[in-house]
This record gives sequence, structure tokens and C-alpha cells, in this order.
Amino acid sequence: MGETRTTSETAALQANPRPAVRDIVAGILLVLALGALTRFFDTHVPQWAADTPFKRVAKTVEYPVYAIVIGLIGNVILSKLALRERLSAGFRTEFFIKTGVVLLGASINLKILVTAAAPSIVQALALITIVFGFTWWFGGVLGLDDKLRALLSSAVSICGVSAAIAAAGAVQARREQIAYAASLVIIFALPSIFLLPWLADAFGLSDAVAGAWIGGNIDTTAAVAAAGALAGEQSLQIATIVKTTQNALIGLVAIALTAWFAFRVERGEGTARPSIGEFWARFPKFVLGFIAASIIGTLYLQSVDKKTGAAHIAIINDLRTWFLILAFVSIGLEFSLRGLREAGWRPIVVFGSAAIVNLAVGLGLSVLLFRDFAV
Repeated sequence: MGETRTTSETAALQANPRPAVRDIVAGILLVLALGALTRFFDTHVPQWAADTPFKRVAKTVEYPVYAIVIGLIGNVILSKLALRERLSAGFRTEFFIKTGVVLLGASINLKILVTAAAPSIVQALALITIVFGFTWWFGGVLGLDDKLRALLSSAVSICGVSAAIAAAGAVQARREQIAYAASLVIIFALPSIFLLPWLADAFGLSDAVAGAWIGGNIDTTAAVAAAGALAGEQSLQIATIVKTTQNALIGLVAIALTAWFAFRVERGEGTARPSIGEFWARFPKFVLGFIAASIIGTLYLQSVDKKTGAAHIAIINDLRTWFLILAFVSIGLEFSLRGLREAGWRPIVVFGSAAIVNLAVGLGLSVLLFRDFAV
């Protein structure tokens, strides 16, 4: 017997027809082309600005900025040509960024959590707990949606976009919420590249304290590297260790959020208590890939010489960069001003307030834990 559709189901299918394969392929090819353009600018702009007053700025502007700007320009052009919705099925933001997060795991050596990171672990756990808690609480005070609260709290307290994506998978957030959180991360991270090294110098912080402050507060790994480099080589080393330690906690936060939303938030909304099977079905499984990649990468680096291991990890990191570029381009292509208008001013206030708390608490923890640390 054939399946009988209701009138509403037929209307829904007509309103949202399945995208044609050629449109999906065209959308993916467009993302790849804009990604290649992003890589071109990321590589050549610092060279073009080498002998200009913009030399320092050009070196610290990162690929996410180029990618999102290029994606936004593409968004406007496609909208004018009435092609954006048609090609949108090829803008695979979640696939690109989840793959990038998994590849990120390969560069996170779990030995850090045992050997070099005693103060880093304490700082990461304390900072994440305090800042996540404040952001979640303040977002509730201002009446933000719980899913957006989870994304903003994860982004500002751990490592920006990667953490927001992990949280999005755990709480089943909407695409526009992911795009909003990613935009806020980049908007706040860019000035931090210059502000924190300047403040560290103005406050007379030691290299270790400055590095710990930078690593614990700037939300993207690439921005941490840029700010750390401005502060000095020794600060860069500590900043990298602190940020890497925070990155390694993405999986734990995703697991906690999955459990919280499945067993507390949604039950509080009147849904039945989920089974273990339902919990597993909604768990962001790419986080397991992130953890597995970290374990494999750690074991591999122990089995080969340092030069070989570094070369191979560099290849994986380059591949990760490509996937993240494609993700940011897709975010720009999918960005909706309507989503910004609907979100209003409250998420900006929450994120900005959390960033200030992060700066203050991070500075205190950095001084407490790293003032006598020898680089």
C-alpha cells in the first residue's frame, strides 16, 4: 500500500522541497572556492603589508576574519541573485567545524595534563567553573534561551567557537544561535589580541603570568598565539599550555551539558525522563572523535622522533585550518540579520559582561598560580 500524506504534510514538502544534487554540489564548490580565496588573503595580506604602517595589524588578523567577511560578501551577492536559499544545502557548517574540532584533538597532547599543567589545570577548572557559572546565571537573569545560554557560556569560558559547537551538539541548538555565538567570539577576540599584551606590560606582569592570563582569557587558539607572540616568546609558551589545557576540557563540558539538558532542563519543560539510549542519541559524538584523536596523537608522538612527529602534526593542523576556514565561510554565507534582530542586545551584554569577569578572575588566578613559575 502506498503511503497517504495529509494536506499539511504535502504543504510542508512543497514549502521545503528536497534540494537537488546539483544545488548541493554547487553550494559545496562555492564554499571551497571562497575558502581558497580566504587562504589566499590569509597568506598574502601580511606580505603585501610588510613595508606599510599596517604590518603589525596584518600579521595578527586571523583567517576566521577573512573567512567570515568573504562569506558575508558572498551572502549579500547570492541574496541579490536569489541563489542563497537554493545553494544553502551545500553550506555544511556543522560538518566542517565538527571535523575541524576532531582534528584539533590530534594536536592536544594529553601529557600536558600530567606533566606541564599542574597550575594550568587548576586555572582552567576554576576559570571555566566561575565564568561558565556567571554567564549561565546572567543569561538567565536577562531571559536568554537556555540553548543560547549554553553556547555563550561554553564559548566565553573555554575556547570560543570550538566549544560553542560542542555545546550546540549537546543541547541541539539552532544554526542561527551557532552563527551568533561565533560572531560574538570573533568580535571580542580581535581587540583582545592587542589589548591583553598591552595591559600585561602596563601592569608589569611577569612573562609567565602574562602568558597564563592571555591563554586563559582569549577565546580562540589562533588569537592566543597572536597575542602571546606580541607579549614575547616565553609568554607564548605558557599561553599555549594554558589554552591547550582548556581545549582538552571541551569533551567533559559537552558530556555535562548533554546530561543537564536531557535530565534537568527538558524534564523541567514537561518532557518524560530520557532513557540512556536517548541520551546517547543526542550526545555530540564528534567529541569522542576529538578525545580519540588526542589519545592517538599523544601515543603517536611518543612512538616517533620529535622532528617526524612535528611534521605530521603540522599536516593535520593545516588540514584542520582548511576545515575551519570552510566552516567560517559557511557561517558568513548562512548569517541572517533577522537572527541578530531577534536575539537583540541581551546576548551582547551577557557575553561582554562575561568577558570582563573572565579578565578579572583570570588575572587573579594567573597571579596566584604563576607568579613564582619559572618558564
